[in-house]
Amino acid sequence: MSGLSEIARAAGVSMSTVSRVLNRRPGVNDETRQRVLAVLAEMPYTPRGVGALQRTGVIGLLVPELSNPVFPAFAEALEVRAARLGYSSLLCNTRATGAAAMGEEEYVRMLLARGVEGMVFVSPEITNVEVPLGQAPRPSYYAKLLDDGVQMVFLNGATPSLDVPDVTVDEQHAGYAATRHLVELGHRRVGFVSGPARSLPSRLKRAGWAAALEEDGLPAGAEFVAHGPFGPEGGAEAVAALLDTVRPTAVICSSDHMAIGVLREAHRRGLRVPEDLSVVGFDDIPLAAYCLPSLTTLAQPIEEMAAAAVDELVHRLDPDRRRRPPGNYTRVFRPRLVVRETTAPPRLV
Repeated sequence: MSGLSEIARAAGVSMSTVSRVLNRRPGVNDETRQRVLAVLAEMPYTPRGVGALQRTGVIGLLVPELSNPVFPAFAEALEVRAARLGYSSLLCNTRATGAAAMGEEEYVRMLLARGVEGMVFVSPEITNVEVPLGQAPRPSYYAKLLDDGVQMVFLNGATPSLDVPDVTVDEQHAGYAATRHLVELGHRRVGFVSGPARSLPSRLKRAGWAAALEEDGLPAGAEFVAHGPFGPEGGAEAVAALLDTVRPTAVICSSDHMAIGVLREAHRRGLRVPEDLSVVGFDDIPLAAYCLPSLTTLAQPIEEMAAAAVDELVHRLDPDRRRRPPGNYTRVFRPRLVVRETTAPPRLV
């Protein structure tokens, strides 16, 4: 087991300095912080780091970002559920920017050294295509955690190559349901404002979008798909490309965050929503109900998904639990269509 004294000795610093680094406290320059983290990177994993000799009652929650409101919503739901089950939580923003920012793997080592009993990864970096491929943890990184007995659950991060329990939303059904809603309103030219091309959630939504269109013999070719980074800017860029080419009467979006950018670009062009362009998002973030017009979207059952993830982690932390048969644990939740003001029948031309 790698304790504070071993880490401090290897890094050539005091134990208090190691403690400051692990607890993200001020008073440590960046060079020293990086040296301590480098030592942690070389230390062998242990199931609960310096807390391996006792139950700490703490779990780690790792989310990719906090700028998209859906992730703070997941973090809050996870924390509330954990507290109800008697666990405290440590929240880590794995895609923060700045000189002192830490990535997912650095946070994992910090959490282990602080004695967390287990972790919930929300959209882990192995499935997060916006992280440069050379910087994202390899499957062997997660496999090493599993081999060392670290208990973890993925939330919206299904990875068949890893035996990690996963709680996920049915992305393909989301794309299908959003598109069927528009087709039933009378739309015949439905575009897809997609996240990055390698994004698994976006690919699954695209499959659902295409299936719904093909049922009615409607166009579902690549020219009706435009990719952009997740976020309002990416949504605006993608819908601009569609409006300049195929001119859809409606679009579905990979996220509400992207849909907000679509609404902005439509307004900039003098298009009325939903009269000239119907828009469907995904997530049902709190802002969706307060956009002008309010956003039709597919709601993720965030509280239910968070409860399932924490319950599964706590089950695996229980030393007296009954063993499940070999194989992965997966729970798939269906999103719910929430119809608001951004969808309507197409305007007659």
